[in-house]
Amino acid sequence: MPLAREVVEEVAKHYGVCIRPVALKRLDTYTGKWEIIDVPCGATLDSKCPPCATRNRHLRMTQCREGWHLEEEPAIAPDPASEEQRWLVEFRADIQAQRDQADRLGEDTTDLDAVIVGLDEEINEAGMRGNVLGRVTPKRSRSTRRRQDAPDLPKRTMASTTLGRVFTGTDGATYRPSLFVTLTLPSYGKIRDGVPVDPDAYDYSRAARDALHFSKLIDRFVQNLRRVAGYDAQYFATVEPQKRLAPHLHMAIRGTLSRAEIKQIVAATYHQVWWPQIDEVRFDGEHLPVWDEEVGYLDPATGEVLPTWDEALDRLDIDPDAQPAHVIRFGDQVDVKGVLAGTPDADQCIRYLSKYLTKSLDEALDGQAQREHAARFIDALRYEPCSPACPNWLRYGVQPKGAREGMTPGRCQGKAHKPEHLGYAGRRVLVSRKWSNKTLTEHKQDRRTWVLEALGQTDGPTDPHRYVWRPVPAGDVNVESLTVRLLRSIHERQRWRAHLSELEAQATGQDLSATEAVAA
Repeated sequence: MPLAREVVEEVAKHYGVCIRPVALKRLDTYTGKWEIIDVPCGATLDSKCPPCATRNRHLRMTQCREGWHLEEEPAIAPDPASEEQRWLVEFRADIQAQRDQADRLGEDTTDLDAVIVGLDEEINEAGMRGNVLGRVTPKRSRSTRRRQDAPDLPKRTMASTTLGRVFTGTDGATYRPSLFVTLTLPSYGKIRDGVPVDPDAYDYSRAARDALHFSKLIDRFVQNLRRVAGYDAQYFATVEPQKRLAPHLHMAIRGTLSRAEIKQIVAATYHQVWWPQIDEVRFDGEHLPVWDEEVGYLDPATGEVLPTWDEALDRLDIDPDAQPAHVIRFGDQVDVKGVLAGTPDADQCIRYLSKYLTKSLDEALDGQAQREHAARFIDALRYEPCSPACPNWLRYGVQPKGAREGMTPGRCQGKAHKPEHLGYAGRRVLVSRKWSNKTLTEHKQDRRTWVLEALGQTDGPTDPHRYVWRPVPAGDVNVESLTVRLLRSIHERQRWRAHLSELEAQATGQDLSATEAVAA
């Protein structure tokens, strides 16, 4: 016999109700009334909450569709600053002047520094993005001279547009085609049915490093793409695992280039990782660096202080014979497809782009052989540094950035080292800023407005300061059981669906009446 509680959950999934809602307390400052509101968890994976994951997937599909074949230039202009925002910046300027004066006089600036930190947080909370001071630390730069083993790229004069070329057919019709591109990483060994034919010969180390730095390679591809295209090419891309567990890229690009040009760009794209060398293991097993409160990590045998992250990079900068720790490139397999707006091909590509967004990277594992392959890959990944702050740097004799007590090689808690991410720590969905002329929040609002209008409800602007939200402490007696909350949400969804069905039936009847009148 099925459990009643599980049936409730299945029915909730059927009606698109979040099965892991977050209970929050909401104060209406107009009435002084407190309410407990269930907020959807917003999960993006089916393994956590299928209704929320499906909703997010459909939202991404809408975002992709609306931006792929734009015919008008998107307008990306910030809103003018409000009086509150101006006042905050003016106040920030006064405090900065007081802090500078105190510093010149040799006085303690601790209190003023704390005020500045609080003001910077208020500035962002008031609806301004970025930092008032911008970049406060110098950026390390290296020579931009291309590698000798990489082909040169042509460069077109940049046009101030994000739209591709328009083509006119023999019948006078105009077309603005776009591209659907799939890029993969190189081979690490012969593969059959998603697993290496010879695991001992498979280059797991290189595969792990390529996965760690794949997001940087994508950035380089976009830079080269815009350089060759001659306009500000916009894109919507997703990263998914292949059956061999290596990440690969599907990218919808607005505008078009020839297949030969795309393949030339791919062949010329690479990313150099200018990190300290990781070929020599200095500390392993029980022989690990020890922590000292004053200087950081020491060599346990000699007492020598390990170089900090910045010191290691400084040594790299002054070494004329220095080589990058790793160089990542795309593989030879490149698929380029031209797509026209409103065609079945366009819809199919959009569905394919979003096909695996609700699945974690490790859900592609199928069978014992592939699980063993994944275990070997994760083992190769275990001691690879994933970022400047990764504890694995201690294994190679370098203090991680922001070193602290308790760091141990092989026990990094970073996203890339979690088995479900298979070494890829970047975003699964990559969208350029001028893609659809809307933020994801605005796309959500469009869907909300449509539903409310269909239900005959208004969706006017609300005072952003009207409601105050607070988390509900665990065990709060005012929060009803999850099952009761799910049942109420199911009832509400049933009512909405019934209303929408009535409206749809009325619209269909009106259309039929109009058709009959025309026929008569």
